[in-house]
Amino acid sequence: MAVWTLGLNHKTAPLDLRERFAFASEKLEQCMHGLRRSYATHKEVAILSTCNRTEIYCAGDQVQWPQTLSWLAQAGQTKVEELEAHTYQMEGGASARHAFRVACGLDSMVLGESQILGQLKDAVRLAANTGALGTTLNQMFQRSFSVAKEVRTQTEIGAHSISMAAASVRLATRLFENLKDTHILFVGAGEMIELCVAHFAAKSPRSMTIANRSTEKAELLAAVHGGQCMPLADLPERLPEFDIVISCTASTLPLIGLGVVNRALKARHNRPMFMVDLAVPRDIEPEVKGLSDVYLYTVDDLTEVINSGQTQRQEAVSEAEVIIDEGVQKFMAWLEQRSHVPLIQELNSQADAWRQTELARARKLIEKGQSIDHALEALSMGMMKKMLNGPLRELHRAEGAQRDLTLDAIKQMFLNT
Repeated sequence: MAVWTLGLNHKTAPLDLRERFAFASEKLEQCMHGLRRSYATHKEVAILSTCNRTEIYCAGDQVQWPQTLSWLAQAGQTKVEELEAHTYQMEGGASARHAFRVACGLDSMVLGESQILGQLKDAVRLAANTGALGTTLNQMFQRSFSVAKEVRTQTEIGAHSISMAAASVRLATRLFENLKDTHILFVGAGEMIELCVAHFAAKSPRSMTIANRSTEKAELLAAVHGGQCMPLADLPERLPEFDIVISCTASTLPLIGLGVVNRALKARHNRPMFMVDLAVPRDIEPEVKGLSDVYLYTVDDLTEVINSGQTQRQEAVSEAEVIIDEGVQKFMAWLEQRSHVPLIQELNSQADAWRQTELARARKLIEKGQSIDHALEALSMGMMKKMLNGPLRELHRAEGAQRDLTLDAIKQMFLNT
């Protein structure tokens, strides 16, 4: 059984390309069915899609790069050549190692962050629920989860981690000396926004408002942190009220356009606005960055702040890599053993056929009046002859060095008990 991974992430592809391959959660099931249909034979697949990466994990009888690459290019409406230039392709042990490193947060923009582990578990759960996850991928991912847990417990990989939310606060303090004087708008109410609200709330801003399509989630989040809610439809009219805007939704189209922000700036008499777009695809039109008095940052722009504590984490990374190496070796050993399964099944089937044949003969002997002891003797003699027939035949056929190898194999299988 072969395993392979095709992906693109924040290291290999720019944001405008990654946007094309950010699969909405409600469409992932349909995508997995489409991917599996692109292969000639049944395949195991799982798709991980986050703001920083889109990865396809596959398992099958043999690696099929052209089909995988072609399907992904078509899904993102991109030429194969353009996509291929920004992807990474791995198979076998390299594929397993990558999955383990992703689960441990070693391949994330925020080194050591734990959010990716939950996202990977969600991707595996969805693949299992849709019937796309087989024994091989399931084993690889379950082992990656165990390794991630071990890394978290035995190293300090997350001790100095700077999250996207914390980085957003740091950047905001560069523009606004005192966040207590600011009015903040959060667009969305997912996990990333929850983290951002918690971090900004710790700075005691003058007000925090949450705009989301689902008012129930927004109200719950606002109640926890002493904020307020507003309908998402009111955003264009009320945008001038806010000094800071943090947006992260699952929308496939921008929610905040250039014209809306331009009008807001005029209403604010050109007082500066700080905006962070954590969504992929983006919630805020990229052209907004060209406006005066707007400081717009995307997930890629946060890299400098996030990497500021990276040196402190290198020792923990080395320790984590040792744990990952051991996990990969164990998985590859398991995968190698799995390649023997068809032969083992065939041997069991053959042995059972012999057993059934000799049982039938023994029953006939008993029906003809033969004693139980005679029938058992005949049954055991028949099984013995069937078991030794193949080895003895090969021993008689073998010559020279091959005969010595055959002798050693027979001794190992039948005499070393």
